[in-house]
Amino acid sequence: MPVPEYITRMREHIGHDLLLLPGAGAVVRDDQGRILLLRRSDTGHWSLPAGMIEPGEQPAEAILREIEEETGVLAEIERLAGVAMHAAEYPNGDKCEYLAVWFRCRAIGGAPRPDGDESLEVAFFAPDDLPPVGGLTKLRIETTAAPDAPTWYAQPGETREAFTRGHGL
Repeated sequence: MPVPEYITRMREHIGHDLLLLPGAGAVVRDDQGRILLLRRSDTGHWSLPAGMIEPGEQPAEAILREIEEETGVLAEIERLAGVAMHAAEYPNGDKCEYLAVWFRCRAIGGAPRPDGDESLEVAFFAPDDLPPVGGLTKLRIETTAAPDAPTWYAQPGETREAFTRGHGL
């Protein structure tokens, strides 16, 4: 996955040590209620569109940009769905903690296609016929199932393990 230049410069100074980064994600549904997933080039796992929020960019702008870049799909935001912290360690040893916000979105145009850089495959899947996905992806799908559900957030003191329990990792 391409790393923004400002992250590359930070990594030159701190190596693989932990970085706190802002991120945005989305559950994008089409008119048939199918969910947009992409197979990531860095891990090979199926995931939702997501990415880092660039300096000066609002989370809503970031996720609409990421959806189009990674999948070729144009979307509009229906509502803010959730916010949580989550950790990630990458194959190169980089450690990150993301403050992630995710949105419920609706596909309004474009066509699913991998970008050849961040995504290897892109497709819409029926909710009951998803490929294997991780616990945070399942949580995000569940928290966006109802169009008018309240915004989800981890309760004070609740750990990632607590809110992904029963969702698989």
